[in-house]
Amino acid sequence: MGRADARRAAQGRKRRAKPKGKKGGIRRFFTWKKLLGAFLGACLLGILGFIGLYLYVDVPDEGNFQATSQSNIYKYADGSVMARKGAANAVNRETVKIDQIPKHVQRAFVAAENKTFYQDSGVDLKGTLRGVLNTLRGKGKQGGSTITQQYVKNYYLSQEQTVSRKLQEIVISLKVDNKLGKDEILAGYMNTSYYGRGAYGIQAAAQAYYGVDVGKLTVSQGAYLASLLQAPSQYDWAIASDAGKKRVQERWAYTLDNMVEMKWLSEADRQKQTFQTPIKPKPLPGEAGQVGYFINAANQELIRKGVDEKELAAGGWTITLGIDKKKQQELEKAVKRKLTDDLKPAERKVDRDAQLGAVSVDPKTGHVLAMYGGEGYTKHYTNNATRADFQPASTFKPLILASALENHAKTQSGVPITPDTVYDGRNRRPVVNSVKPFAPPNEDEVNYGRISVQQATNNSVNSVFAQMGADVGLDQVKKTAVSLGMDGSRMDVQPAMTLGSMGASPLQMAAAYATLDNHGKKVDPSLVVKAQHGAQETELPDPIGSQVLTRETADTVTSVLRGVVNDGTAKKAMDGADFQAAGKTGTSDDNKSAWFVGYTPKLVTAVGMFGEETKGGKQVSLKGTGGGGRVNGGGYPAEVWAAYTAAAIGDDSGAKFDLETDLGAGVAPTNTPPPSNTPSHSPSQSPSQSPSHSPSQSPSQSPSHSPSRTPSHTPSRTPSSPPETPPASPSTGSGGNGNNGRPGGFDDLG
Repeated sequence: MGRADARRAAQGRKRRAKPKGKKGGIRRFFTWKKLLGAFLGACLLGILGFIGLYLYVDVPDEGNFQATSQSNIYKYADGSVMARKGAANAVNRETVKIDQIPKHVQRAFVAAENKTFYQDSGVDLKGTLRGVLNTLRGKGKQGGSTITQQYVKNYYLSQEQTVSRKLQEIVISLKVDNKLGKDEILAGYMNTSYYGRGAYGIQAAAQAYYGVDVGKLTVSQGAYLASLLQAPSQYDWAIASDAGKKRVQERWAYTLDNMVEMKWLSEADRQKQTFQTPIKPKPLPGEAGQVGYFINAANQELIRKGVDEKELAAGGWTITLGIDKKKQQELEKAVKRKLTDDLKPAERKVDRDAQLGAVSVDPKTGHVLAMYGGEGYTKHYTNNATRADFQPASTFKPLILASALENHAKTQSGVPITPDTVYDGRNRRPVVNSVKPFAPPNEDEVNYGRISVQQATNNSVNSVFAQMGADVGLDQVKKTAVSLGMDGSRMDVQPAMTLGSMGASPLQMAAAYATLDNHGKKVDPSLVVKAQHGAQETELPDPIGSQVLTRETADTVTSVLRGVVNDGTAKKAMDGADFQAAGKTGTSDDNKSAWFVGYTPKLVTAVGMFGEETKGGKQVSLKGTGGGGRVNGGGYPAEVWAAYTAAAIGDDSGAKFDLETDLGAGVAPTNTPPPSNTPSHSPSQSPSQSPSHSPSQSPSQSPSHSPSRTPSHTPSRTPSSPPETPPASPSTGSGGNGNNGRPGGFDDLG
């Protein structure tokens, strides 16, 4: 045996001598050869499966979109039918041929949705794979579909999001791309797409948004309609939020830029394009009265909660609302009896401009029980109950107090803020440590002296709450307001926000006060109680959320707000009422809006009255409405609220607030002693030397429909902390700034 043979024999003995299991285990099953084989096998099976699917799935002879369109049924809380909408024979669509659609409009759609449309095979495999994975992961809407795929989905298939439906879409799209020309596919896509406002197809959309036939659409208008398809309800200019308007304008610009990139629009023509605002929507037949408001508000709510807009528009849904028919009737009767019967639009123009919106909520369930959107959906499209373009004014003040209590805030002098804390209520008093100079007037320029937070709430004293906002910190105030359901995007962190200068809707204000009524547990009012598509029920989030305020904070604010209805600006409206209530009035700058938001232990209702010019929608003053003077929150809004609430609570009129606060179940106004001396650096209009619960300067004429501005002399508790004496400071002249930036050397007097 040679050396080589001996070496090989020795190596063979070593291999045989290795203990069993060293090379075994899981490695025996996952060698690189086996892994490669498995991968290639899977690929082969996938290819064969796709070939089989391609051979098996045929392009349907007819589109099933019309065939599958059904009515949506809307029901009241008791199960009775409110309305049926969206039947197949009522679909708003008029099919047009491709040569009826201007070339620049066709190109705008391609630029917005699928730049490679004229070159691709009808399928975007990368985007489709991403969509399938998103579906498997339960991430909702799929992305990356080509125009061909979207046409197939609209015309031949359904809007459901399943893997099998997506695979069908791929196969049919490939076959349709081979069978039909690009122009025919594009026309089909534009004619079957849903544009919002009940409009299917480009012709219906052109009429709905610009009041013209498709052949007259401009480049700018075509770019808007193309941009709209991504999210019709969010991008409809008439109902879009500020953020939605910004996004659709960005997409409109993106579409035009893509047209330049594709050489379909010159750079010079691109620069000439301006965004053309769509016309106001025209309500569809069958939506008269309050029902139209209900249907559209319910649809918008479902879309916000994740229901696909196109699937909802296709029909087949049974949607149950929380609207209580008896309470709804009582709300409509209260509006008629306390407001509209008093209006004479034929004689007074201001009466034609008066709008009212109201929302009533159950604070325990979060369900919207009644809603008043306006004179009727077909007469006034905008839902006054959900619009958020008017200022809530002083109804925002309780949220400042809630923020102060929740954050254990103190005055500039270091005194904890409570309902008993004494502030300087002088008219136009400069706010100490404001982020910018701010000295708001009190209503009617009334000059209060030293006044407790309770009394300042009762009489809605602007100077007190402007200072309190600075004491708490405006960022903290905004944080609290957002946690209670207000829209932070409409809230600039500026001193004026303390007077309710942001936009808000009755629905949002009802949410905030319902959370107070619910002892600090978040209430997100829900109009829709149940939504079923066929036999499948859509899971909806619980309107009752987590604790956003401590119970002590919420109950303390409720206790303070009882003073407003017992002895404050809403006292007149509550005359004769035999139930416990809390609430706050509000009257905005220039009297463009007036509010009352109030609640009983079991019912929260927000009433907003708005001045809106009949033609053009411009905000105008309510002054003179009903033949009177200024319209205050304690007038028409509080009277509507009181009349409705008295009828709606029925057997619950004896319900008592269950408050966990050392203030008890209700707070009477505090008698505050007058200032012991007048500081030298006071504004030209000095505080009265009379007791602070009596204003030193009474308005010459009592406002129409408003309680007297003179606070009551009801006795009450002694303030928990004595008012502080302002420190002396160097003279800076009347109304000047001194004492470390404090205007006129004044502290906030506790």
